[in-house]
Amino acid sequence: MADHLEASVTLPSDPASVSAARTYVVTTLAEWGLPPDTEAADTIRLIVSELTTNAVQHTLGQSPTFTVDLVLDRDEHLRIGVTDSHPRFPKRLPAAVQQDNGRGLVIIRWLTAECSGKLRVRPTREGGKTISIELPWTVPAEPVPIAGPQEP
Repeated sequence: MADHLEASVTLPSDPASVSAARTYVVTTLAEWGLPPDTEAADTIRLIVSELTTNAVQHTLGQSPTFTVDLVLDRDEHLRIGVTDSHPRFPKRLPAAVQQDNGRGLVIIRWLTAECSGKLRVRPTREGGKTISIELPWTVPAEPVPIAGPQEP
């Protein structure tokens, strides 16, 4: 594998773009060696879903698009960032049991920590923000073919 791989997609801030972002990320990671039917791919799919949903729902029409960036460094670290042009940083909301929303960042933080990763929020030069996660890159080993029946 290469020392450094990057991929990026910019999508409209529309609910349909959440699914497109998930598909883009899972397809790209499959090309980089992570099969889509693994637990790691499922976790990443959920994280991307939460990050992009937040970018669509919480920018209040002030960010017409969002960008998903993927970076794989030395087959060791995967970074996924979602950037929008809204200047407001996310707030941790008290998530009551009855609430339908407000738990996205909590879910992202928990899943990232569960994978020994890091979550970061940083401003962009243009006045928006990027919410990114960094995870250890672990691709399942290729299954070793089992030889046919051995004769005694």
